[in-house]
Amino acid sequence: MSVDVKKNLGEQPILRIMAANGLKSHDLVAHSDEQLTHKMVTRAMKGRRLTPHVQSKVLNALNNVAGKDYLLKDLFTY
Repeated sequence: MSVDVKKNLGEQPILRIMAANGLKSHDLVAHSDEQLTHKMVTRAMKGRRLTPHVQSKVLNALNNVAGKDYLLKDLFTY
């Protein structure tokens, strides 16, 4: 039995948040205290389903660079 999980979920709110703060994916990678790659950030913005661990890395990096306290529900619709 196969379960059809939709992996590409379309543009996510993180894209609009980054644009509003004038941020690019490199800004998140450069200010991350964890091992975060450009590929992870790009996938997050495009709506590729990420593991909870990667989601938290992206969230932590965004909070570091933006100086705000966003929640996961602010960044992702899944």
